[in-house]
Amino acid sequence: MTPIKELGECVIGTGDREFFFRPSFRNMARIGEPEEIVQAFYDLCNDEATPFVRRVSEAYIRDEYSRIPDCVLRFMQSGLLSRKAIMAAHTVLTACCDDDIGDLVGWMKPGKSRKRGFVWRPGSMPPESMVIVAQNLMMHGIIGKAKVRKLQRYETNETTAEFRAADYIMAARNHFGISREEAENLTMTEFAMMINAKYPNQNGFTREEYNTVMDED
Repeated sequence: MTPIKELGECVIGTGDREFFFRPSFRNMARIGEPEEIVQAFYDLCNDEATPFVRRVSEAYIRDEYSRIPDCVLRFMQSGLLSRKAIMAAHTVLTACCDDDIGDLVGWMKPGKSRKRGFVWRPGSMPPESMVIVAQNLMMHGIIGKAKVRKLQRYETNETTAEFRAADYIMAARNHFGISREEAENLTMTEFAMMINAKYPNQNGFTREEYNTVMDED
Protein backbone atom coordinates (compact mmCIF):
# COMPACT_ATOMS: atom_id res chain seq x y z
CA MET A 1 0.00 0.00 0.00
CA THR A 2 1.31 3.45 -0.92
CA PRO A 3 1.33 5.81 2.08
CA ILE A 4 -0.13 9.32 1.87
CA LYS A 5 2.40 11.23 3.96
CA GLU A 6 0.27 14.37 4.12
CA LEU A 7 -2.33 12.38 6.09
CA GLY A 8 0.24 10.90 8.48
CA GLU A 9 0.79 7.50 6.85
CA CYS A 10 4.27 6.04 6.43
CA VAL A 11 6.06 2.82 5.47
CA ILE A 12 9.17 1.54 7.26
CA GLY A 13 11.20 -1.39 5.98
CA THR A 14 13.51 -3.87 7.67
CA GLY A 15 15.18 -6.71 5.81
CA ASP A 16 12.82 -7.80 3.05
CA ARG A 17 9.67 -6.62 4.87
CA GLU A 18 7.79 -3.33 4.82
CA PHE A 19 5.41 -2.14 7.53
CA PHE A 20 2.56 0.29 6.93
CA PHE A 21 1.67 2.76 9.70
CA ARG A 22 -1.51 4.83 9.89
CA PRO A 23 -2.44 7.03 12.90
CA SER A 24 -6.18 6.56 12.46
CA PHE A 25 -8.74 7.18 15.19
CA ARG A 26 -9.10 3.41 15.57
CA ASN A 27 -5.36 2.96 16.01
CA MET A 28 -5.12 5.88 18.44
CA ALA A 29 -7.74 4.09 20.55
CA ARG A 30 -5.53 0.97 20.51
CA ILE A 31 -2.89 2.88 22.49
CA GLY A 32 -5.07 2.66 25.59
CA GLU A 33 -7.73 4.51 27.55
CA PRO A 34 -8.38 8.20 26.68
CA GLU A 35 -6.06 9.44 29.43
CA GLU A 36 -3.36 6.90 28.47
CA ILE A 37 -3.34 8.27 24.92
CA VAL A 38 -2.60 11.77 26.21
CA GLN A 39 0.03 10.40 28.61
CA ALA A 40 1.78 8.60 25.75
CA PHE A 41 1.92 11.85 23.78
CA TYR A 42 3.29 13.67 26.85
CA ASP A 43 5.98 11.04 27.40
CA LEU A 44 7.01 11.25 23.74
CA CYS A 45 7.31 15.02 23.65
CA ASN A 46 8.79 15.82 27.05
CA ASP A 47 12.54 15.55 27.36
CA GLU A 48 13.49 14.53 30.90
CA ALA A 49 17.23 14.36 30.20
CA THR A 50 17.90 18.06 29.47
CA PRO A 51 16.40 19.52 32.68
CA PHE A 52 18.09 16.78 34.71
CA VAL A 53 21.50 17.59 33.20
CA ARG A 54 20.86 21.28 33.91
CA ARG A 55 20.06 20.57 37.57
CA VAL A 56 23.15 18.36 37.88
CA SER A 57 25.35 21.08 36.41
CA GLU A 58 23.94 23.68 38.78
CA ALA A 59 24.47 21.38 41.75
CA TYR A 60 27.98 20.09 41.03
CA ILE A 61 29.78 22.28 38.49
CA ARG A 62 31.33 25.26 40.28
CA ASP A 63 34.51 25.75 38.28
CA GLU A 64 36.72 24.00 35.70
CA TYR A 65 37.93 21.52 38.34
CA SER A 66 34.46 20.38 39.42
CA ARG A 67 33.25 16.92 38.46
CA ILE A 68 29.96 15.08 38.49
CA PRO A 69 29.78 12.10 40.91
CA ASP A 70 30.18 8.68 39.30
CA CYS A 71 26.79 7.49 40.56
CA VAL A 72 25.08 10.41 38.81
CA LEU A 73 27.01 9.76 35.61
CA ARG A 74 26.02 6.09 35.65
CA PHE A 75 22.37 7.07 36.05
CA MET A 76 22.60 9.50 33.13
CA GLN A 77 24.20 6.82 30.96
CA SER A 78 21.70 4.11 31.94
CA GLY A 79 18.98 5.33 29.59
CA LEU A 80 16.40 5.52 32.37
CA LEU A 81 15.73 9.19 31.58
CA SER A 82 14.60 8.35 28.06
CA ARG A 83 12.88 5.05 28.90
CA LYS A 84 9.39 6.58 29.12
CA ALA A 85 9.71 8.11 25.65
CA ILE A 86 11.01 4.86 24.15
CA MET A 87 8.28 2.74 25.73
CA ALA A 88 5.64 5.24 24.59
CA ALA A 89 7.09 5.11 21.07
CA HIS A 90 6.93 1.30 21.12
CA THR A 91 3.27 1.44 22.16
CA VAL A 92 2.34 3.99 19.49
CA LEU A 93 4.16 2.23 16.65
CA THR A 94 2.63 -1.12 17.61
CA ALA A 95 -0.85 0.41 17.72
CA CYS A 96 -0.50 2.10 14.32
CA CYS A 97 0.45 -1.06 12.40
CA ASP A 98 -1.72 -4.12 11.80
CA ASP A 99 1.30 -6.44 11.49
CA ASP A 100 3.65 -7.86 14.11
CA ILE A 101 6.52 -5.33 14.19
CA GLY A 102 8.67 -7.02 16.84
CA ASP A 103 11.62 -7.33 14.45
CA LEU A 104 11.44 -3.58 13.88
CA VAL A 105 10.83 -2.14 17.36
CA GLY A 106 11.88 -5.00 19.67
CA TRP A 107 10.03 -7.24 22.11
CA MET A 108 10.13 -8.77 25.59
CA LYS A 109 11.09 -12.41 26.09
CA PRO A 110 11.30 -14.54 29.25
CA GLY A 111 14.69 -14.35 30.95
CA LYS A 112 16.82 -17.42 31.60
CA SER A 113 17.64 -16.48 35.17
CA ARG A 114 15.37 -15.95 38.17
CA LYS A 115 16.71 -12.43 38.69
CA ARG A 116 15.38 -11.23 35.35
CA GLY A 117 11.83 -12.34 34.60
CA PHE A 118 11.88 -10.72 31.16
CA VAL A 119 14.63 -9.49 28.87
CA TRP A 120 14.25 -6.71 26.31
CA ARG A 121 15.32 -7.63 22.79
CA PRO A 122 15.85 -4.50 20.66
CA GLY A 123 14.65 -4.37 17.07
CA SER A 124 16.38 -3.02 13.99
CA MET A 125 15.01 0.51 14.44
CA PRO A 126 17.13 2.85 16.63
CA PRO A 127 15.27 4.14 19.73
CA GLU A 128 15.70 7.78 18.71
CA SER A 129 14.10 7.03 15.33
CA MET A 130 11.23 5.24 17.05
CA VAL A 131 10.52 8.34 19.13
CA ILE A 132 10.63 10.71 16.13
CA VAL A 133 8.29 8.55 14.03
CA ALA A 134 5.91 8.01 16.95
CA GLN A 135 5.79 11.77 17.63
CA ASN A 136 4.81 12.41 14.02
CA LEU A 137 2.17 9.67 14.06
CA MET A 138 0.54 11.09 17.18
CA MET A 139 0.63 14.65 15.81
CA HIS A 140 -1.37 13.44 12.81
CA GLY A 141 -3.51 11.16 14.98
CA ILE A 142 -4.73 13.37 17.83
CA ILE A 143 -3.85 16.98 16.91
CA GLY A 144 -3.74 17.15 13.12
CA LYS A 145 -1.19 18.77 10.84
CA ALA A 146 -3.55 20.01 8.15
CA LYS A 147 -2.73 23.40 6.66
CA VAL A 148 -6.12 25.02 7.15
CA ARG A 149 -7.25 28.44 8.38
CA LYS A 150 -7.94 28.28 12.10
CA LEU A 151 -10.18 31.15 13.11
CA GLN A 152 -9.24 33.13 16.20
CA ARG A 153 -12.61 32.48 17.85
CA TYR A 154 -11.85 28.75 17.83
CA GLU A 155 -8.44 29.10 19.46
CA THR A 156 -8.12 28.12 23.08
CA ASN A 157 -5.38 27.71 25.67
CA GLU A 158 -7.26 24.95 27.45
CA THR A 159 -5.60 21.57 27.78
CA THR A 160 -7.21 18.17 28.10
CA ALA A 161 -6.22 15.04 29.96
CA GLU A 162 -8.10 12.73 27.60
CA PHE A 163 -8.42 11.97 23.90
CA ARG A 164 -11.70 10.28 23.08
CA ALA A 165 -11.38 8.78 19.61
CA ALA A 166 -15.03 7.67 19.69
CA ASP A 167 -16.18 11.32 19.79
CA TYR A 168 -14.34 12.11 16.55
CA ILE A 169 -15.54 8.90 14.91
CA MET A 170 -19.16 9.83 15.67
CA ALA A 171 -18.58 13.42 14.52
CA ALA A 172 -17.14 12.19 11.22
CA ARG A 173 -20.10 9.90 10.65
CA ASN A 174 -22.56 12.72 11.36
CA HIS A 175 -20.77 15.38 9.29
CA PHE A 176 -19.90 13.30 6.25
CA GLY A 177 -22.47 10.49 6.24
CA ILE A 178 -19.81 7.79 6.13
CA SER A 179 -19.72 4.31 7.66
CA ARG A 180 -18.22 3.52 11.04
CA GLU A 181 -15.30 1.72 9.39
CA GLU A 182 -14.55 4.70 7.16
CA ALA A 183 -14.75 7.10 10.11
CA GLU A 184 -12.48 4.92 12.27
CA ASN A 185 -9.88 4.91 9.50
CA LEU A 186 -9.56 8.72 9.40
CA THR A 187 -6.55 10.49 10.88
CA MET A 188 -7.05 13.81 12.67
CA THR A 189 -5.25 15.56 9.81
CA GLU A 190 -7.64 14.01 7.30
CA PHE A 191 -10.64 14.84 9.50
CA ALA A 192 -9.59 18.51 9.72
CA MET A 193 -9.08 18.72 5.95
CA MET A 194 -12.53 17.23 5.32
CA ILE A 195 -14.16 19.67 7.76
CA ASN A 196 -12.37 22.55 6.04
CA ALA A 197 -13.50 21.32 2.61
CA LYS A 198 -17.14 21.03 3.74
CA TYR A 199 -17.22 24.43 5.45
CA PRO A 200 -14.71 26.48 3.42
CA ASN A 201 -16.10 30.02 3.63
CA GLN A 202 -16.03 30.71 7.34
CA ASN A 203 -15.97 34.41 8.22
CA GLY A 204 -13.42 35.72 10.65
CA PHE A 205 -9.71 36.28 11.21
CA THR A 206 -7.00 33.81 12.06
CA ARG A 207 -4.63 34.89 14.83
CA GLU A 208 -1.99 35.91 12.26
CA GLU A 209 -4.48 37.87 10.15
CA TYR A 210 -5.82 39.70 13.21
CA ASN A 211 -2.32 40.66 14.37
CA THR A 212 -1.45 41.94 10.87
CA VAL A 213 -4.50 44.23 10.79
CA MET A 214 -3.80 45.54 14.28
CA ASP A 215 -0.16 46.26 13.39
CA GLU A 216 -1.25 48.23 10.31
CA ASP A 217 -3.50 50.39 12.47
